[in-house]
This record gives sequence, structure tokens and C-alpha cells, in this order.
Amino acid sequence: MALFGKPKYSTVIAAKRKEIPANVFTKCPLSGEVIYTKELEANAMVVPRSGYHFPLTAAERLQLLLDENTFEEHDVQIQSGDPLGFCGQISYAEKLEENRKKTAMNEAVIGGIGKMNGIEISIAAMDFRFLGASMGCAVGEKITRTFERGAERKIPVIVACASGGARMYEGILSLMQMAKTSAALARLAAAHQPYIAILTNPTMAGVIASFGSLGDIIIAEPGALIGFAGPRVIRETTRQELPDGFQTAEFLLSHGFLDQVVPRQHLRKTITRFLAVLHRKDP
Repeated sequence: MALFGKPKYSTVIAAKRKEIPANVFTKCPLSGEVIYTKELEANAMVVPRSGYHFPLTAAERLQLLLDENTFEEHDVQIQSGDPLGFCGQISYAEKLEENRKKTAMNEAVIGGIGKMNGIEISIAAMDFRFLGASMGCAVGEKITRTFERGAERKIPVIVACASGGARMYEGILSLMQMAKTSAALARLAAAHQPYIAILTNPTMAGVIASFGSLGDIIIAEPGALIGFAGPRVIRETTRQELPDGFQTAEFLLSHGFLDQVVPRQHLRKTITRFLAVLHRKDP
């Protein structure tokens, strides 16, 4: 029976697995391709083969668009309060604090003054990481001030939109931001200054129902989800079958809602061309 017993010394040496550090590789949700993260970052977070656009933070968006070291942030002190004293499983105040720590931002948008190809602009970029970039009073105020700076300084305005819609923690006050931002845009138009809206994935509900769709030029990134309500709500309201992909940037371009769908790597070049034509300083 000794022939079938366990050997005194194992002849099999277990190889130690080398652990791969986190975030070294990223998987493309569209194609399933695994890509080296540094290569992805060097390509503005766009997968080279499939063209899938990963989301950018507001800071990354501003860095992509603006001339180096030209951005001056404004309205840093503006942040949401809790006008309704909203309480659920977790209170709105706790939600805000949690998102401020997570993103190192006071709110879901960054606004200020910068330059694109030497042209001074008023610019804002929304960040979906902060409560889905929902538009509450603080976001509405910061966007409004972005338009007002453009009107006061006689400079163009650019807003990179990314939002799930109104911030219902603030009730009807969040819905009023649609009228507020649209009124500020009317003042910008009266000052004869152009506004370029960049729609990223996703741009929905109150944002697309206000300043997201009021640009003199409306540009979207490829594959961006754009619409007012989700497909289920629209289907139940209209009682009609909806076309495939009817809320994608490409579908909206083909039906005249957008002016261009521009890959992220070409956004800066495309916008600077528009600005060179549209922006005229008063003598």
C-alpha cells in the first residue's frame, strides 16, 4: 500500500501568480477589446479601433479644449444647499458631501474663462460623476453666470454638457433652472456673441430641454445618448414603436437636430474653426 501513499516531498511546485496592478488595462464596452490604459489616456479616452468614447471629467474636458495654462475658474464658492430638507434612505445633504469627497468638486460643473487658439471664451464643463451632473440651483447658477460673462465681456461661450437631467432633490427649484439658463442665453444672443453646445454621453432631460439644445452650433460626440426622456416613457406616452437608436447622436444628426458629430480628438480643431468665423469683436 506504500506505493499508493502520499510522497514525502511534492514533485509539483505551485507557481506564484503575478498580480496585475489595477487600472493597467481597460476593457472597451463596445467591442470587448482590452486596451492598455496609458494608450487610452494618450488618445483622449477614445478606443482607437472601435471609436468608443469613455467619459471625461470636467477638468479633463477643459484641458482637452483650452490652450495650456489659460483657464481661470470662476464661481468656486457656489454650491448646492438643501432647500427642501430632503430625506430618504440617505439625506440630500449627506449625498452632496459624499459626492464632494468622491469628485473633489463643489458641484457638478466647472465654469470660467479660458482661451482656444488665442481666442478668449467663457466656458463650462459638466461632470457626470457628481450626482449624474443633475441640474440643481447651483449648477443652474454657474451655467447662467457662464453665459452672463460671455455677454459682459463680448466673448463666445462654450458649454460641454453631460447630464441626467434636473436634480429632483431640489424639487421645482431644479426645474426653474431651465428658464433661468435660457433667459441668460437670450441676453448672450442680444450681445451678438456665439454659443457652441457640446453634447456628450449622456445629455438628457432638463439640460437638453434648455441650454443643451439652444446653441448657435450644436456638436455631439459619437455615440452620445441625447434625449428628453427614456425610451420606455416615450413609448408609453406616444403609444408608438420607436426607431432603433433614435436617441443617438448619429440618428439626431441625420434628422437635423445636430450640426455635426465630431470625434473627441478633433473637437478642439473643429471648434476653433467655428470661432474664427463666428467671433467678431466690436470696433
